[in-house]
Amino acid sequence: MREAEAWRMPPDARMPVTGSADLPRPIGPPGFARRFAGRLSHAFIARRGMAAAWGDERQHGHFFLFVPVFLGLGAALWFAAPSDPSTVALMFVAVAAFWPAWRLRHREDWLALVAGGAFLVPLGMLLAGFETARLDTVLLDAPVTTEITGRVLSRESDGRGAIRYRIVLETTRDPVLKRAPRVVTILARSRHEPIAIGGGIAGRARLSPPSGPALSGLNDFAFDAYFAGNGAVGYFYKAPQSVLTTPPGLAERIRQEIATWRNNLTEHIKGRIDGDAGAIAAALVTAEQRAISDETVEALRQAGLAHVLAISGLNMVLAAGTFLVGARMVMALIPGFAERYPAKKIAAAGALVMVTLYILVSGGAISAVRSWIMICVMLVAVLLGRSAISLRNVALSAILILLITPSAITNPGFQMSYAATLGLVAGYAAWRERPIRRESRGGAFRNVGGSAGRFLGGLTLSSLIGGLSTLIYSIGHFHRIPAYGLAGNLLAMPVISAVVMPFGLAAVLLVPFGLDAVPFAIMGKGIEWMITLSTWVASWNGEIVTGRISPGTFLLIGLGGGLVCILRTRLRHAGTLLVLLGTTLAFLPNDPVRPEVVISEDGRLVAVLRDGRAAANRARPPDFVYAQWRRALRLGELVKPDVRKTSGLTLEEDAAATQTAKKRIWPRRRANREKAREAISSAFAAARLQAGFLCEAKAFCVAVSPNGWRIVTLEDVAFLGTACDAADLVVTPAPLRIAACRSGARLVTARHLRRTGALEIRPGEQANEKSFSDARFTSAIDTLDRPWSRHRIYDWRTGAYSGEGTDQKHVGSEHRDGEGDAAKTTDLRWSTH
Repeated sequence: MREAEAWRMPPDARMPVTGSADLPRPIGPPGFARRFAGRLSHAFIARRGMAAAWGDERQHGHFFLFVPVFLGLGAALWFAAPSDPSTVALMFVAVAAFWPAWRLRHREDWLALVAGGAFLVPLGMLLAGFETARLDTVLLDAPVTTEITGRVLSRESDGRGAIRYRIVLETTRDPVLKRAPRVVTILARSRHEPIAIGGGIAGRARLSPPSGPALSGLNDFAFDAYFAGNGAVGYFYKAPQSVLTTPPGLAERIRQEIATWRNNLTEHIKGRIDGDAGAIAAALVTAEQRAISDETVEALRQAGLAHVLAISGLNMVLAAGTFLVGARMVMALIPGFAERYPAKKIAAAGALVMVTLYILVSGGAISAVRSWIMICVMLVAVLLGRSAISLRNVALSAILILLITPSAITNPGFQMSYAATLGLVAGYAAWRERPIRRESRGGAFRNVGGSAGRFLGGLTLSSLIGGLSTLIYSIGHFHRIPAYGLAGNLLAMPVISAVVMPFGLAAVLLVPFGLDAVPFAIMGKGIEWMITLSTWVASWNGEIVTGRISPGTFLLIGLGGGLVCILRTRLRHAGTLLVLLGTTLAFLPNDPVRPEVVISEDGRLVAVLRDGRAAANRARPPDFVYAQWRRALRLGELVKPDVRKTSGLTLEEDAAATQTAKKRIWPRRRANREKAREAISSAFAAARLQAGFLCEAKAFCVAVSPNGWRIVTLEDVAFLGTACDAADLVVTPAPLRIAACRSGARLVTARHLRRTGALEIRPGEQANEKSFSDARFTSAIDTLDRPWSRHRIYDWRTGAYSGEGTDQKHVGSEHRDGEGDAAKTTDLRWSTH
């Protein structure tokens, strides 16, 4: 009993006392040396463990996976710079960093990675600079109406009969553009006989520059247009005419022939399959999506199936996989063929030819080219007897893309495609390496059940990994998440994988023989099922609008997720920490002071934000702009303006417009100052009692913000002087040369917005900074010193890039001719160039 109690005593209490005086006494505090030695040994072991982890990553070849990461980081830094970085300085840094990177390339520690990054980051910046200089796309500087003559590069038609032409401009007149873009995209809404690809086209068109971001931090469409080679967008006033044009060169003729094949195949598919099913079938083959109705596109987005429409990795993998399996099955049916010849490599070579033809007829979009390169790398790996699906192949395809088109790093499709691919490859690698347990017998149906279980399990796992991998990019670029995207993919992907893509591939291969009717009919039925399932999932109303997130959150989660997928040792937990840190930042308020007023880039749409709702000056705001505002700012209900019409606001108009040989003179309206002043005053009094705009038809709209700012938007600049006297902020879409109101009110015109882009106006951060004089303006355009934004400061009068305008006129109550001066500059459409 005493022995049992003794063993329950502390160890020190059980030590024998006898002879303790003969033991050497420790030097220093008791236990200090032991604790210090333990910590030192733990630190040494941890250091050795980290070194071993770096060595394991090197042995697995994971340092190679960081090559596209560093190249992409360099390209992103170049595009994010406020001005063009010095090419000479970047070349000097790259040359200086090359030798250390080369000498340390075999080191198994972090120094090798740092040295490689020091060389690859400036190299990525140089590649981005060379691509920008090589393209040198001319972007139109300001909206203009002119007669154009050109050659059709491609065309797309929608379900309503409108045709969008991509045209190489040859001449312009009335007026002649001094700085004409080379390629423009123009929509023809009038019914007409489609003009053949390669044929000449002429007509009077309204051309506009590509739009900038709808808000600060959103997608810059001018940037996309610059790297796509499109210098302007617009529309024809009437049906365009077919004219003779100069014959193109050999390379252009080849491209035109491919574009003709693509257009003919699109029309053939639409003739075989009716409605939205035919339009989606054409989109899956040739990437032409304009004929799909808006309702179906929105249903696919809310069901998480919008990725099916783009020619991306999914389409390429399904097409190549279907061809590989089908070709190997056919060769296996031939007696003795598979034993004598490498059937797998022959099928891979055929799939390589097939996906190359696929990319030719798909129009060569960036996402399609990216997917084609990735699939080609994997098929070549099969031909060489290597593993087709590996992280090294993913990295190699990314390197090839970044060497040719570094601008792809900014593309949401590039980021989401490689995030999903990286997550799937890494996820399935971890799944293969999991501990295997013995499976129990499943009875007579164990084979069928096991196959079905593996198929459904693989589909669920693929959808889950793909959704999680691209989640941060959906939030960062599109500001919304399909809450039931997993359910939509689980319901529709079996139909797409087993019916739509296989029979679509068979139908396309049978088109030359005229035997494609039945496969296309089956494909159409499969697409109809997909549309029905998507509409059902979309009816659950599961879209989650997230709003804008901070760039720091986006970078931390994206980089952390990449590290988790790339690394295999304990070092990957650094990526886990980054993801957790970014997630924590995401829940912090990104914009503690929300904007109170938002102005679109063209000045036609103004919204006052109050309690999560937006009051707009237009009853039907353009969906292209307002949809981006709604998701980025998480807006709720749209408050439409209250429109009234008061007689006598304007005086008699001048004589009717006359047409001369040189210029066109339009009638000028003059404001009845007393009536206009009374109307604006009464409108402000009424606007203070309601949450929206109060508008006078075809004259002006007024609103009062939550902080009491008085806002006037002008439809007719004849009321400019009166508006300046009564308001704190005056907005007009007219390109006036008047810089400010004499009364001190802030004047925003199309000329101002041309330089700033869309504007967000916030109250001051301090509690006492609520007046409009303390308001903070945030412009969507960060810099005017980059090739894709420099067109905004081009002056057609001098033919040079200018600074601020020298016209500094003021308008106000004391300026009697203010309204007249404003009216003289109301419409510059006919003299812009």
